[in-house]
Amino acid sequence: MVNSFRSALIRSLGFALSPGGARGRLSILIYHRVLSAPDPLLAGEVDARQFSEQMELLASEFNVLPLSEAAAHLATGKLPARAACVTFDDGYADNHDIALPILRRAGVPATFFIASGHLDAGRMWNDTVIEAVRRVQGPGLDLSDVGLGVHLVATIADRRAAMHRLLASLKYRPLAERDALARHVASAVEDPLPDDLMMTRGQVRALHSAGMEIGGHTVTHPILTRLAPPAAEREIVEGKAALEDIIGGEVALFAYPNGKPAEDFAPEHVAMARKAGFRAAVTTSRGAARSSSDVFQLPRFTPWDREPSRFALRLLMNARRAGQELPCA
Repeated sequence: MVNSFRSALIRSLGFALSPGGARGRLSILIYHRVLSAPDPLLAGEVDARQFSEQMELLASEFNVLPLSEAAAHLATGKLPARAACVTFDDGYADNHDIALPILRRAGVPATFFIASGHLDAGRMWNDTVIEAVRRVQGPGLDLSDVGLGVHLVATIADRRAAMHRLLASLKYRPLAERDALARHVASAVEDPLPDDLMMTRGQVRALHSAGMEIGGHTVTHPILTRLAPPAAEREIVEGKAALEDIIGGEVALFAYPNGKPAEDFAPEHVAMARKAGFRAAVTTSRGAARSSSDVFQLPRFTPWDREPSRFALRLLMNARRAGQELPCA
């Protein structure tokens, strides 16, 4: 009875908030990791049980499409009502190990945007910081020698706060400085950090063979606005080429690293994605795409609610909002 009522409510609201056809709205969900079990340090990431519930709900109440197909339908006014896509960023190994079996059981297609330079035992700079903060011994982490302050780590809440402060401080620094500071944070712990967080090339091929879409996400996941234009273009082009070599096919979709319009990418980077041969690109601006949306600036959003009904309702409410776009020629 509860599920029947939920289904009727979602479908009723869906026709009003996420209609199809010429007035179609496309909701694109963004994930990064799917954990085997809840991790108090990574409270923003879903675990396998939560992700399974969300995918089952999407499969039963929404029309989930491959992103390339949805983008084409959006432009021609042929989207179904309650249209949705599932995407992942960065290329974490748990996308293959945990998310893929769940997606296949639910019959949900997904697109995986992968930073090619971190494959095969690579580790992203932010995970270096996170895993170091997780392992540091004692009540405090003293990074004052490099201007990063002193951080309490006595409790999980302390560690989480320290992690967020450090990530915010490092994210927009020049690449070499950012990576050097992340390594300095890692030097504060004695235990080795994990080197199996990211996918292998074989796992990328397995995702592609399972019918999932592979998308570009640059080579090293830089903030594009912090790079000189030639370096930014190399990141976009070389990341695409590396992934195409791995899967032996075209990589037609792109995700801007970090993805905030104006702050993380500019009109020139939209032009670079077009020039590189991508057919669509996604941002992290909240909202739902519509027929007037720039196919190279499709918004994405993930409801933060863990309870399935609230998750669905928040997703539908987000469909009322148009994503932020940069003016591009």
